[in-house]
Amino acid sequence: MRIALLVFAAAAASGRTVDADLLIVGGSESAVAAAVQAADLGVQRIALVNDIEWLGGQFSAEAVGAVDEWTIYRSRRVNFPRSGLFLEVMRQIRAHNGRKYGVVSPGNAYTALDTVEPRDAAGIFARLLEPYRGQITYLWPYQPVAALRSGNRVEGFTFAHVSNAKRRLTVRARLTIDASDWGDAIRLSGARYSAGPDLRRRFGEENAPESLRGEEANEMNPITFCFVLRDAGKPSVVSPPPDYDPRKYQGSNGNTMAAFRKAGWPPGVWTSQSPIFVDTDYPEGMYSGNQSIYTFRRLVDRYHNRLPPGSESLLMNWPVQDYPLYRFPQRVVDELERLEKGASRKNIVDMTYAQRRVVFEDAKRHSLGFLYFLQTEGHAAAGDSPQSFRYMELSAEFGTPDRFPFKPYIREGLRLEALYMLREQDIKARHNVQATGESKFGDLGWARVMPPDNVFGFQFNIDFHPTRRLFLQDDPKGPWMLVQTANRNWSTHTDRGGFPLRGLIPVEVDGLLGAGKNLGVSSIVSSAIRLHGQTMMAGQAAATAAWLCLREGIEPRTLAARWTLVRELQLKLASGARGRPGVLLWPYHDLHPDDRHFVAANMLAVRGIWTGDADNLDFQPWRTVTRRELARALRRAARSVGARPGPPLPGVGEPATWQHLHDALDALGWPASAGLTKWDRRLSASSPLVNRAEFVLHLWAAIRGLPEVNPLTPRYLETGHDLDGDGIPDREDGLPFDRNNDGTPDYLEDQPGGGEKPCCPGEG
Repeated sequence: MRIALLVFAAAAASGRTVDADLLIVGGSESAVAAAVQAADLGVQRIALVNDIEWLGGQFSAEAVGAVDEWTIYRSRRVNFPRSGLFLEVMRQIRAHNGRKYGVVSPGNAYTALDTVEPRDAAGIFARLLEPYRGQITYLWPYQPVAALRSGNRVEGFTFAHVSNAKRRLTVRARLTIDASDWGDAIRLSGARYSAGPDLRRRFGEENAPESLRGEEANEMNPITFCFVLRDAGKPSVVSPPPDYDPRKYQGSNGNTMAAFRKAGWPPGVWTSQSPIFVDTDYPEGMYSGNQSIYTFRRLVDRYHNRLPPGSESLLMNWPVQDYPLYRFPQRVVDELERLEKGASRKNIVDMTYAQRRVVFEDAKRHSLGFLYFLQTEGHAAAGDSPQSFRYMELSAEFGTPDRFPFKPYIREGLRLEALYMLREQDIKARHNVQATGESKFGDLGWARVMPPDNVFGFQFNIDFHPTRRLFLQDDPKGPWMLVQTANRNWSTHTDRGGFPLRGLIPVEVDGLLGAGKNLGVSSIVSSAIRLHGQTMMAGQAAATAAWLCLREGIEPRTLAARWTLVRELQLKLASGARGRPGVLLWPYHDLHPDDRHFVAANMLAVRGIWTGDADNLDFQPWRTVTRRELARALRRAARSVGARPGPPLPGVGEPATWQHLHDALDALGWPASAGLTKWDRRLSASSPLVNRAEFVLHLWAAIRGLPEVNPLTPRYLETGHDLDGDGIPDREDGLPFDRNNDGTPDYLEDQPGGGEKPCCPGEG
């Protein structure tokens, strides 16, 4: 059962060499975003190489169709603001659901406002490529086996056919983006990378371990072999896997710890207090009311939407399905050791494709056992009803013999050793806002590090699913359950931050960029930057960087050290290519790509000129600008282009008028728009007040074409170099232009690292 994918050259490519300007490895949502962005920007020869036919990664091949994108806003869980190609895809998903089901959000899921069935998502991602048949060559099913290198530079990769390793494909490319599941292109390239926990001494993270013992070095966010169920209208109990033991899944039945002690489990196992079934369509929205296994990630709610039989669809991605990636069950250890001595002690990132398949198959058996548990013991506990798991069957939409998705859900893989590694303390506020209202997480503030080379805004809590398994009686041949640790769980607070361009670029190897989850982050931060939208924006950012490198004939590391090109990259992302939605660089909650002031607000923020209120996540476009705010922003704007700041503005806290703005721009010698210049000075007393949207539009129009002060030196980002003299080398400094690390670049202040003088009379 084939989906209508664009198979441009799959069969014909075997055994030949393809020449490309840009090679993108992988078929994830990030890989497709990179391909589309590069094509929109005019890159002519793009090779997209994937190991399976389906495109879309988490949305499709991994079956994670309940798009969980929550953040905290005004003490409630809501979606993080959508932007870029992610916004476009979500719009297409809603339109597709509307045509198919008569409702754009048919899931009524506890964790997601919008849902999509995996097969439908694969079709949407395939159609994204349709306009680019002359630019994008899609090649599958191939997986990388060797890098083509010339000195320190990657010049392409050799791929082997998935089902016949002797069939080879070579892609020679001027640049490569690795958006693969496990970062195999980065690993094969010889670039430096990490996998598993970082020790506290590496980044100084408060929740990092002081030391690791043995296989603890392989502890990572677990994989999950999700599956999709449909209502069958009849008993459809699956056969249990050979190693089935109901004690593995008792934590999903709301059992108390006393019951676990009676069964022989030691302390620490994961338990759920959620029921198997509740009958609700969540009228107050996601994360409201009671959750249940049944409603947790429901894709299509047949009963409340009054849809025909067979349309009910559930994504099963419940924590008890999670599969830790070290200290494997004995049968997995034995099979891995048969393939290679010591393979069972390898990190999954470093395993061969065959070794990973052994792990995946056991993860699949684990999930199948959970389904059998729900259809038997779960059915008995919840009681008989038409929505019982007993009357559901595995969806046939994947076309696989076992009806499971093509891939497990991968939360953490390889981490690129990049020019800057985002770390735990970077994505937390200097002073966390006090928790208010009903949210246990509290309101959010701005992260301590808002990088000057920010390429997309993001926020998600540090979110580790259970990373360890605990065997009953400590016997690896017996059943096991999951364990979360104090420092690796799903409740650690973060704040609104941004991802730096430097985090996409290897520290040493040329011709290569990271994307997807293969980013320059610590292990802890990787758990907060793995969602659908985040990985798509990483792909867009990498593709935009690649386009500039190809146009200029430079390497990514050179791009990071050319400030005018970094600003061009940010502007291109915020503006959107070919009329597509722009990418949110500064993560205001109320800023939308359709807003006329979207680009201006983003660009003035990343340049440090107008960064909003300290503890307010909103831009507030219709709020009147005070004279103090106007004067401060104009002083910073003037310094940003090397101009002398204008005269002080009287009336510190009073509202600013169009006349004030006109006079201030005129004093700086900057052109004012016709809307300002036509104002009759004799009527200045009745001049309209300036709101924030108007102000940023006028200010950005005035300075956009002016050359910005360049803070960089030829040695920027060289090993050991410290641009701002704060004692932190550039490669360890999230704020490399900010000596006192207060969030304002030194070149916008009166004295480097010394803060600003009062901008207005009477201001202290």
